[in-house]
Amino acid sequence: MKKLFVLTIAVFAFLGGCSNSEEKDEVPKMLEVDLSIEPGKAEAGETVLFEAEVMYGKEKVTDADEVTFEIWRSQSENHEKFEVTNAKNGDYRLEKSFSEEGTYYVYAHVSAKRTHSMPKKEFVIGKPSAPEEKSGSNQMEHD
Repeated sequence: MKKLFVLTIAVFAFLGGCSNSEEKDEVPKMLEVDLSIEPGKAEAGETVLFEAEVMYGKEKVTDADEVTFEIWRSQSENHEKFEVTNAKNGDYRLEKSFSEEGTYYVYAHVSAKRTHSMPKKEFVIGKPSAPEEKSGSNQMEHD
């Protein structure tokens, strides 16, 4: 009886190990984030729509672990972060207005499927201000 119990446990352990190795053998896909800003140039007080379309391979991601928009005015140390959820079918949105004119930047921090992506875009409110100098950390811009 004891041998049968040990044999049963060994079979389940083996089967469990097989299913885990199949998941590990899955070819990883790219996490793609299409970040858009409408309008790309707005006036102070006007609402701006930030949208991140999240895809994993050819599949839309509706259950991302995290989607956060990090927004700041050029040359400013004050970075605001806004956590957003799935608006519809893999699209994550934020509407925001700005009272101060200038050149701004946004990072979309997206974590899904054990992968992280953070595209960056520049946009202008009213009259542009001096842009930030491109450094190693700011060269992650994707169009």
